[in-house]
Amino acid sequence: MTETAPVDVRDVPFRDAAGEETTLRAFGDGPLLIVNVASRCGLTPQYEQLEQLQRTYGDRGLRVIGFPCNQFMGQEPGSMEEILEFCSVTYGVSFPIMDKIKVNGRYAAPLYKALKATKNLERAKGVVKWNFEKFVLTPSGELHRFGPTVKPDAPEVIAAIEGALR
Repeated sequence: MTETAPVDVRDVPFRDAAGEETTLRAFGDGPLLIVNVASRCGLTPQYEQLEQLQRTYGDRGLRVIGFPCNQFMGQEPGSMEEILEFCSVTYGVSFPIMDKIKVNGRYAAPLYKALKATKNLERAKGVVKWNFEKFVLTPSGELHRFGPTVKPDAPEVIAAIEGALR
């Protein structure tokens, strides 16, 4: 029996908001902040901090990437057009929003299956607990995982981002 090499998370395909297949590699070789988002959640104001991180660190290589998810009490029920309009009008979001996905269960997106299976430095395990769980993927492949209530501008998230910037 031969062992298969582990899949690099940056190579796992997913769909963008237009339905086109892409991977995390398309967003460059800098650090990535990957977040499952929702527009009708008590944590939705985190969009503001996510956008600020993109504006603050984007010129140094950070890419924030949002993945709408309707798995948690139906808090992202809209169409992609409605989601994109909400993000733009309400929070001035300039970072990319991908196609709506599932993050847990049998039909979880392959990217989220890979993120949850990759050892992270915080030793967080298991299912995504709620909307706005954050994954910081460094250029070297290290993964940091932060729970939904950890704000995007929390010191530990900033430290993970700054430690990965060029």
